[in-house]
Amino acid sequence: MKFGIFYELQLPRPWAERSEYQLLQDALGQIELADRLGFDYAWCVEHHFLEEYSHCSAPEVFLGAATQRTTRIRLGHGIIQLPTNHPLRVAERVATLDLLSGGRVELGLGEGQGPVELHPFGARVREKREVWEEAVRALVPAFTQTSWQWQGQYFKFPARNVLPKPFQKPHPPLWVACSNITTIASAGRWGMGALGFQFVSPDAARAWVNRYYLELTRNPARLADYPANPNIAMVSGFMCAPTDAEALDKASGWTFFVFCLSHYGRHGIPNPGEGNMWEAYQQWRHTDRAQETLRSGLIGAPETIRRRLREFEATGVDQVILLAQAGRTAHDDICRSLELFAREVMPEFHARAPEHGRWKADVLAGRIGLEGEDADTYRLYAHQNEDIVRLTPAELKAKMAAKERA
Repeated sequence: MKFGIFYELQLPRPWAERSEYQLLQDALGQIELADRLGFDYAWCVEHHFLEEYSHCSAPEVFLGAATQRTTRIRLGHGIIQLPTNHPLRVAERVATLDLLSGGRVELGLGEGQGPVELHPFGARVREKREVWEEAVRALVPAFTQTSWQWQGQYFKFPARNVLPKPFQKPHPPLWVACSNITTIASAGRWGMGALGFQFVSPDAARAWVNRYYLELTRNPARLADYPANPNIAMVSGFMCAPTDAEALDKASGWTFFVFCLSHYGRHGIPNPGEGNMWEAYQQWRHTDRAQETLRSGLIGAPETIRRRLREFEATGVDQVILLAQAGRTAHDDICRSLELFAREVMPEFHARAPEHGRWKADVLAGRIGLEGEDADTYRLYAHQNEDIVRLTPAELKAKMAAKERA
């Protein structure tokens, strides 16, 4: 099993003049530390206009800085929004980042959150899946072709040689955001790595891992000519401390992360500059639901986290991505948590990586048959509730049509 760290670059109010500066400096320091400690990946999102929840609107710049402070950790876009970025600009920026890093980039691709993010860029929510699929088809050949053109419904450009070309050949590994859990099946068909969240149980993880590999091996439908990236990663709330009680006390940032998603789902996004998510969070943080949220993450003493990870390791999950930078979790607490995890938890799982690699090779070669368990029984991730539901493309279109009729 591999391990990553994850960044939304959260910044709850109130803000001081240098708050965003310090946020970025601390996050870069944490990634530099993770590189020295032996973590495998550092991922950051792309979000726009989501005050307090995510101040990570230019991930290629942030990751560019990280390339110069690290030597081995892989640097992941988790994800680039394709409806708000032209495919040629994505190809140029990703290739440049890959060159700066010496071939350490992972390329996650996604659709964007909703109207608040998409509309200012002229993108429409109801079309975002179609735009995403066309953008993938238009983007990927630009990494390798010396003359590439595209005439589609959403993008059109004449023949050009897109420069520079990436360090990795043919290009960085491809991933797709799976905020809606059912997208994991699509990720398998597309031959892309699946970037999801922590499953509700090991049974749910096993069902979706099996579904992913069955789709990948039996129903391939790649969107362009690219090598498959058979991987499943899950993002988990995280805090490792000497005792469970201390870890729970320091992990309130994870509850702020989930609160923001719940609040957006129930109330929408506040008017620009007028919201205060941290203030609204204060009452919710003491509810039973907030306490359930703490129990849904990888939060505890090293032995507590080891026990939970062993359960997920047995299901075939490839990577666990640890979300510690959330809410007001202190920089020093994040660093101490990463150090303790790297010292007392990570080595056991890294040592079994070759065994997992052999299992995966056997699955891909058909030497191990997987049961077609009913993954659709598990429709939500561990952190999700009735307010945090990402609609499928068909459900989204139906909702928009009903809204127009009303």
